[in-house]
Amino acid sequence: MGPGSPLSEVLDAPGIADIKDAASRIKGYAVYTPLIESPAINALAGGRILIKAEMLQRTGAFKFRGAWNRISRLSEDELKRGVVTYSSGNHGQAVAAAASLLGAPATIVMPADAPSMKTESTRRHGATIRPYDRETESREDICREIAGRNGAVIVPPFDDPLIIAGQGTVGLEIAAQAALLDAKPDMALVPCSGGGLVAGCAIALTEYFPDIAIHTVEPDGFDDTARSLVSGRRETNHQGAKSFCDALLVQTPGRLTFDINSRLLAGGLAVSDEDTARAMAAAFAHLKLVAEPGGAIALAAVLSGAIDCRGKTVVVVCSGGNVDSSLYAKAIR
Repeated sequence: MGPGSPLSEVLDAPGIADIKDAASRIKGYAVYTPLIESPAINALAGGRILIKAEMLQRTGAFKFRGAWNRISRLSEDELKRGVVTYSSGNHGQAVAAAASLLGAPATIVMPADAPSMKTESTRRHGATIRPYDRETESREDICREIAGRNGAVIVPPFDDPLIIAGQGTVGLEIAAQAALLDAKPDMALVPCSGGGLVAGCAIALTEYFPDIAIHTVEPDGFDDTARSLVSGRRETNHQGAKSFCDALLVQTPGRLTFDINSRLLAGGLAVSDEDTARAMAAAFAHLKLVAEPGGAIALAAVLSGAIDCRGKTVVVVCSGGNVDSSLYAKAIR
């Protein structure tokens, strides 16, 4: 296994046809978000930077795409039994929203320290929240216990073919929008937690731009995917690492997502919280967009010089904008 080996070898991996099917399914429910170019950002980076603004997506992040693609395919009986998932916030909000639209009860297992705006938004969609301690409890075990007790369907946050295909619609839209801008991307930078977004984007983007170099971007201390791409096996983050990028704090890549990403990606980058805060401020100043820390981290890789963008056309996925006002105010100051 390694970069360039056939994706067809990966059991359960979605293909471009699955992503196109997902695009048809989410049409009319998810937002076709813009691909934005800013002369000021281009000047700072020394290249052409195309920013996919997923903070404008339903529920404020890309996650609604995968959640709707998965939950909308459930049977009437499954919808009656409801859905359950674990999430630091964005996937939970997306599952809660999709379930509400489909008339299904939802339970979201969320860390006790999740941003209040994410928990409040999840509750507004009618979901039940089960808090847990990141340090002492297993969110996966809690989720399985709830599903076993009431028969709810587990909706994984990333390691699921339908979730990956739904997130891949981001890449499908980018390909179509880049063509309208007469742009051929040299690189794509994508925020990475469990790896579902970058896996789906990689499947779509490499279909239309075979030579594109796709990189994950993770917080310092949570660069498990970057290190896994180097070692060829799924690495785990060290206990005790801290970051304000609450959406990107998984301990290890997903099994399916890593099988896909190890074949399609060029590598991974890690960015400091300080550089991410500066990128949040730049998105506010130059793009008039509110980006949460995890949503701004790929832009941070560009603006901090973590990767050289000079003379290149680079796609940057800004994956979400769900951030508490106090943290946001501090970051952009």
